[in-house]
Amino acid sequence: MNSNRFASFSITLLIAIVGGLVFQWLHLPIPWLLGPMLFVLIVSKLWKSFRPYWSGVVRSTGMIMIGYTIGLSFTMAALQQIGQQLPLMILLTAMTLLCAAGIAFLVSKLSGTSFPTVLMGSIPGGLSQMIPLAQEIKGVDLTVVTFLQVSRLLMIIFFVPMLVFSPLFGMEGMGQHLIAQKAAASWDGLFPNIFVFAIACTAGAYVGKKIHFPSAIFLGPMIVTILINLSGFHGPALPSVLLNACQLMIGGYIGLLLKPEKLKNKLLMAILAVLSGVLLIGCSMGLSFLLTQFHEISFMTAFLGLSPGGMDQMGIIAAEVHADLSVVICYQLFRTLFIFLVVPSLIKAIFRSRMQRKEVETPSG
Repeated sequence: MNSNRFASFSITLLIAIVGGLVFQWLHLPIPWLLGPMLFVLIVSKLWKSFRPYWSGVVRSTGMIMIGYTIGLSFTMAALQQIGQQLPLMILLTAMTLLCAAGIAFLVSKLSGTSFPTVLMGSIPGGLSQMIPLAQEIKGVDLTVVTFLQVSRLLMIIFFVPMLVFSPLFGMEGMGQHLIAQKAAASWDGLFPNIFVFAIACTAGAYVGKKIHFPSAIFLGPMIVTILINLSGFHGPALPSVLLNACQLMIGGYIGLLLKPEKLKNKLLMAILAVLSGVLLIGCSMGLSFLLTQFHEISFMTAFLGLSPGGMDQMGIIAAEVHADLSVVICYQLFRTLFIFLVVPSLIKAIFRSRMQRKEVETPSG
């Protein structure tokens, strides 16, 4: 990084930190992801003489750390739970994605935005994971994808807790035993095991990129962590300061990707984004009822397991309301794995087929 880039990055980093601190002070959701993202976006648009810069190494480091954190959730107990409910997990995950695809088709027709772009913005994966995936597919508008993902994420963060604590769910089943309850992570607990995982996760990301694995920087470390964790060598949970840093590393990067001036029909897209989020939450509630008919779990647990939010956010809410955390984590984790191991190849194959069909239908000049 040359001196000019270093100076630009330092200023951009400072702006991102201020954004995180302000969002945390205001008690807003996911402050260290959304705060840096919004502040970097606003300053980059208002400060015309300043050219912000975000290091790709910093962004990749954040992705590796998040991949590691999610990989830690995959314990032997979670594996056994997935084995028992695997057929239903596959069915409900497929139905969730079909609902998302149907909603994307509707939004695409109403807004005039390309279906691939709206689909990537509607798939219920985590924001920090879907953006890198969208970057790998040609012709996808990252601004629209990010806008739709952020809109849905905000709706989930605000509406899901309101629904969970509303009379609709009632308070029965609140005394369920928490299968998994992690102790607060400390700096002392990191060493020495964290060195093994740091090397292994970095190697996993490097190898994943070399073999052109989809979302390699995130998936490589996650898979490596899962394998090591299941072997009996357990990794330490990251302290909250490091988890906040991970979100900041990705939030600042996403903030520079956003190009709101290129977003066509802003009001229409905002309305359609809200409609998309409401429909997706409604689909999740319907599938949650179906899940309770097959397994003896509370509707609250089923809903949090199938809600189209991030696994970390749903896990936090599950712990707060004493839902069955292992079930919630299993369904959220399975959907994450399914989306990143199956969906990228499937989407690329579908879009490749569509492009080839259009080339055949288009008469040659």
